[in-house]
Amino acid sequence: MGIKLENSIDWDKNPMIPVIAQDFESGEILMLAYTNKEAFDLTLKTKFAHYFSRSRKKLWKKGEQSGHTQEVKEMYLDCDSDTLLLKIKQKGVACHTGRMSCFFNRIDIDRDLPPIEEQIDSYSLSDTLYHTICERKNADPKKSYVASLFKKGENSILKKVVEEAGEFCFAIKDNDEKEIIYEAADLMFHSLVALGYKNINPDLVKQELQRRFGLSGIEEKNSRKDA
Repeated sequence: MGIKLENSIDWDKNPMIPVIAQDFESGEILMLAYTNKEAFDLTLKTKFAHYFSRSRKKLWKKGEQSGHTQEVKEMYLDCDSDTLLLKIKQKGVACHTGRMSCFFNRIDIDRDLPPIEEQIDSYSLSDTLYHTICERKNADPKKSYVASLFKKGENSILKKVVEEAGEFCFAIKDNDEKEIIYEAADLMFHSLVALGYKNINPDLVKQELQRRFGLSGIEEKNSRKDA
């Protein structure tokens, strides 16, 4: 008889624990994520993997946007009761890059990356771009513009944000629609680079904008003063 996992995990001591997702049939390790008690309870209740995003600071169901859900077939708790193993039936692919597993970066020389098995179009553009920017952090600065910005550091990144903000304002002033769109794209891109430098997921910005819906500008400012 299986143990009652909800009675074995000390959520007060470990409010968030790592979860390993493993393909039920092939045994391939697909991804690692984190769960809190709320996400864990939903996983038990629905039999579909739910996690807690540390970057977005919110609960999420795997595949809620892409449709690439994880049906839980078996669940195991490690000997210290602070790590979960989910044996799952993966629908589609597990990795946001379109690969089956998140673990495709083998530390080796002269190797080829596994092919992208499926293009995932359901992720928002900002989310996809943000992940790409973060992946460029350790790229060759001679081959990657983003990597070169990260190597130069915070001042260079912020200088570009200010520069692009100025050019966007001038485009607005000149009433040039084509330039407005072009400079707005540049400003948004470099703002995402700055967020990536500080490891702040743009979804948190979206959540803040959602919080402001229904608030007047005066109410919003007062809410910040009271915080």
